[in-house]
Amino acid sequence: MASMRFPAGFLWGVSASAFQIEGALDEDGRGASVWDTFCARPGTIANGDDPGRACDHYHRWREDVELIAGLGAGAYRFSIAWPRIQPSGRGAPNQAGLDHYARLVDALLERGVQPVPTLYHWDLPQALQDAGGWHERDTCERFAEYVQHVARRLGDRVPRWITHNETFEHSVLGHALGVHAPGEENGLAIFDVVHHLLLSHGRAVQALRATARADAQVGIAQSMQSARPASKRLRDRFAAWMLDTVHDRMHTDPLLLGRYPRGLALLRQDRSALRDGDLEIIAQPLDFLGINFYNPQYVRMAPRGSAAPIEEAEPPARFERTEMGWPVDATGLGQVLRGLRARYGKRLPPIVVTENGAAFPDAMDTQGCIDDPRRIDYLRQHLAELRQAIDAGIDVRGYFVWSILDNFEWAEGYRPRFGLVHVDYATQRRTPKASYHWYREQIAAQR
Repeated sequence: MASMRFPAGFLWGVSASAFQIEGALDEDGRGASVWDTFCARPGTIANGDDPGRACDHYHRWREDVELIAGLGAGAYRFSIAWPRIQPSGRGAPNQAGLDHYARLVDALLERGVQPVPTLYHWDLPQALQDAGGWHERDTCERFAEYVQHVARRLGDRVPRWITHNETFEHSVLGHALGVHAPGEENGLAIFDVVHHLLLSHGRAVQALRATARADAQVGIAQSMQSARPASKRLRDRFAAWMLDTVHDRMHTDPLLLGRYPRGLALLRQDRSALRDGDLEIIAQPLDFLGINFYNPQYVRMAPRGSAAPIEEAEPPARFERTEMGWPVDATGLGQVLRGLRARYGKRLPPIVVTENGAAFPDAMDTQGCIDDPRRIDYLRQHLAELRQAIDAGIDVRGYFVWSILDNFEWAEGYRPRFGLVHVDYATQRRTPKASYHWYREQIAAQR
């Protein structure tokens, strides 16, 4: 890494999301979200873990800002909790919620850290879910209204915005498979959810262009899978093509090409939610495309009669696994970046890697130190792959580690630890891991 140089102005950062770290779910007028409701159902969260306190970031944000600044990070990607701004998802904003994020933004700027808010990281106000959630077109208008409220308060000093985080995961895990909030099991019948998420993105871009400062950059963060067949058989290669279509292209083609991929016709989805003019709204020009990448995905065709046409397959045994069971193979990141360039050409905006990281079991030694060489090696491999992509002419402008803190990892609860900083959930004590110090050194070396 000492000789691995990145372009001048390359943005180094860390990421987090509101529901995973904030806690304080009942404070200062915050309304319930779909995740509050989902977590309250027995059996939905591993070990029955309770997100009510999480990392207590709502109260300890000053300490966390110092940790971020101590890294030398140029940016912090966080999310704004919609239920803190509009407890019912509509109407006048809750000033206490806006005040909280205004203080956070100002503190980051004072410490030389660029705030990068994500406006939606899966925490839909429960009141909107009760009215139909993302199945309803009206939720797009409610989202645009919420974005306007935030932009009016913060838009004069936030230089970079992200509208949505991972529309694939939210639509599939939350609305097709039911393993994330809101816990719906609709199978493949989720085109309306996907379309309304993307349409709301377009409406949010319009709202930000009209309300935020003129030089603000606007993008979206989408998860990308390097889809790989489980074997060389034609049927498994077809499965990989299908995964690429429904995981990546269904969620990026409308943004960058103004159309859905033709391969969706094979799924025979009800596309009645699509109206004239929608795709023009979705395909608003972007200043950057955020890419969240963790691992390649191996797939095969599912047996006849299965609920889904494809299924996950075991990766080759040669790959190390993270605590999530994901294979460690940084070449998948290069595969994704090259695929994006080949698919979109000049329509591809600059790329920012908005999430990349790994969960491994971390142990504190008798001196209170946490050595996590596997995480360091994971990050090193992916940065090397990223450097190769840049050398090949792919326009990548930044890299964010997921995550700054160990946190509430959705349905997995508190077991997986992705953080550069260890959190003792009983005491809320923060302890930077070896990977924190390693990343700090890498950032410093670039300067």
